[in-house]
This record gives sequence, C-alpha cells and structure tokens, in this order.
Amino acid sequence: MIETPDNVAAIARWAVLPEELIRSHENDGDFAKRHLINPYLLAELGDLTGVSVLDAGAGDGYLSRILARAGARVTAVEPAQALVDRIREREQTEHLGLTIHQTGLLEYQAEQGFDVVVCSMVLMAIPDWRPALETCVRSLRPGGRLVINLVHPAFEKLWTTWRENDGAYRVDRYLSEYEVPGPHASDFHRPLSAYLNAIMDAGCTLRKMIEPGLDPEVAAESGIEGIEAYVELPNFVIIIAERAA
Repeated sequence: MIETPDNVAAIARWAVLPEELIRSHENDGDFAKRHLINPYLLAELGDLTGVSVLDAGAGDGYLSRILARAGARVTAVEPAQALVDRIREREQTEHLGLTIHQTGLLEYQAEQGFDVVVCSMVLMAIPDWRPALETCVRSLRPGGRLVINLVHPAFEKLWTTWRENDGAYRVDRYLSEYEVPGPHASDFHRPLSAYLNAIMDAGCTLRKMIEPGLDPEVAAESGIEGIEAYVELPNFVIIIAERAA
C-alpha cells in the first residue's frame, strides 16, 4: 500500500520536468500516443464540433490542442508549472481558444457541466487519486462522457520484461498498490478493478473498455527494438463511461 499519499510532492516533480524533454514531444504526442491512444480516443469521441471538453490533467496540452482543432471548446486543467507554461506558450501562437487553469484536480471547481471529460495518462500519476476522479465526474453534465486512459496495470512493464524474457511477459504484485519510480516522476500501480469500481462508485456507468494493440505494419516500420510486444499485449487501456442522467 501507499502509506502516505502526497499529491503536492508528486506535482512538484512534474513541475520541474526538463524543458528539452517537454519540447521534444511532437504535436500529436510521442510514438505510443500517436499509435496506441489518439486514434482510439478520437474515434470514440466522434464529431467534436461545439462539444465542451475538460482535459483533466492536460500535461503539455498536446491533447487539448488536438481536440480544439477538431472543433471542441476545451478547458485545460494542469497544476505543474513547467507544463502549464508550455500550454500557455503554444496557445499564444496558435490561438485555439483554450481556457487554461493552473490547479490540481482536487482543487478544481468546474464552471459548467462538460459534455466530455478526458483524463489521459493522469490517474496513475496521482497518489491520492480517488478525489481527482470524483472531480472529473462532478465536472460532467448528466449523461456526459468520461474518457480515461491509463498505462495498463497488468502490462505496465511490457517493453522491459518482454526483452528480458525472450518474448514473454512476467507480472507480479498485481493486486498490490505501490509506487513505480520513474526518471523524473513516479507512477502508482493499482489493479484495474480499483479504477473500474471507483468509476462506478462515483456515479458512472461503464460503456466500453479498449485494450489497443499496435498495428503490425507500424511496428515493423518503426524499427524499435522489442516493439512487437505492443502488437501482442496491451500497454494501455481506455475506459469509456457515462455519468448518470
């Protein structure tokens, strides 16, 4: 178990991400986002013309910009200074009409009932995550859609273990909750059932779950060592839910 969840400390790590790392991301995200998240997420959202969207934990704003270009009215919420600076910098040059709030999800007070709340690659980075999820649900209008994507808890070490074990995946401590340190900040492992049950407990109905696999042709063309693991096993999971009317 995570004995003392500390969201402030977690945000502080993200707030000082190296500028060169943030700027290295392409307009539509890194390889995984371009091929394993964005296409599925956008297909589920459909026509976004005039749709109000909350990007809950917007990071550097790449997804906010994609959604705004697709016609959505986007509010981006992000607490980490380095990431908010990047959102504001891009908005000053692109003028996509983003509404930007620098605040954590536990503190954010929605000004409206959004049609869609997208929480992309966020909840597994928050130690005390349930209140953040509850904020996402409260921010929806009745009948609004909640879209959450995460590193798949069963396959979060996919690339490393696939290469170390000759094309096989090993998993342990799946049912435990624990910190997963990273080079700049930590993620927090929880079983998938923790997320699904919390979404339902917060007043949503589960509508769909997607475990995206990488197109074999994209994998072959990438030339990335060990990338075939992403063809065979899902490194990410996308959850679609709906707030009760």
